[in-house]
Amino acid sequence: MILVCYGTRPEWIKVKPIIDAINCRVLFTGQHSELANNKFDKRLKIHNYQNRLDSIFASVMQAEDIFEGVDSVMVQGDTASAAAIALSAYNRKIKVIHLEAGLRTYDLDNPYPEEAYRQIISRISDINLCPTELNKANLLQEKTNGKIYVVGNTVLDNLKDIDITYGNEILVTMHRRENHDILPLWFNEISKLALKNKDLKFTIPLHPNPNVQKCVKYLNGVHVVPPLTYEKMKSKIASCRFIISDSGGLQEEASFLNKKIIVCRKETERTETIGQTSFLCESPDLLNNIFNEINNDYLVPENNICPYGDGFAAKKIKQILENKSEF
Repeated sequence: MILVCYGTRPEWIKVKPIIDAINCRVLFTGQHSELANNKFDKRLKIHNYQNRLDSIFASVMQAEDIFEGVDSVMVQGDTASAAAIALSAYNRKIKVIHLEAGLRTYDLDNPYPEEAYRQIISRISDINLCPTELNKANLLQEKTNGKIYVVGNTVLDNLKDIDITYGNEILVTMHRRENHDILPLWFNEISKLALKNKDLKFTIPLHPNPNVQKCVKYLNGVHVVPPLTYEKMKSKIASCRFIISDSGGLQEEASFLNKKIIVCRKETERTETIGQTSFLCESPDLLNNIFNEINNDYLVPENNICPYGDGFAAKKIKQILENKSEF
């Protein structure tokens, strides 16, 4: 039996097509409690110690019952729970399947702590399911031991048959840990743009993280809304003019939906679309110029090909997992 694990909203969005496609058991690790009504067979109790990341690792390592009757586990991406479950499975000689394998910046501080976690998972994975050829090349260069497949990113399976328009809305999201200390600077620059471009509607679904919430006072001229459901968020992406964000997943979704995105980070592990649909903004003081360039030329060429997949990743993964020789 395969145990598919998720605990955050981005993880849920990317494992849902898998859960819908295969026979599996589902573990919810519970970081984003609003997902508690979603599909899962067991929920992990995270005990609160002084350090949140340590708490996740300690809670997983003590939860022996989650592996009962399991011969392989699938973890997604690069969260603390994904690394902890993969390591705990490895310690029990249970096969590890890594969904969204091979993404790299090779900078352990950007993103922190995700870059370290995904590298750790790669060293102990038996099957690596890569979104792109570049991700595969990273794993080959690192001489990882597991089998490697390029299947596309499952997030795109959720986006097929969506109508795309270009309105006057600029969609903004900001939440990454490495930006927390400079969020006032980012929000001030975004506010300047909003006040200067009155013909555009700047909208930010404010992330629930307390470090983000306390910076809302730095937003002026920006329409602040509560976190959106995924269905509403998809609609926003499909109808906006372009995006300002530090999100990794949004870079993939933007490429598939032919939207440009200003990536507010020092590094990105999704370099395939840099200069095409993704535009790296390494610091707040660079945002104004990049924004003006994108606003003057926000349409993506019709011949744009998304390198992150075709929206049928789950179907390919199912075929791989049904081939018992792969294990």
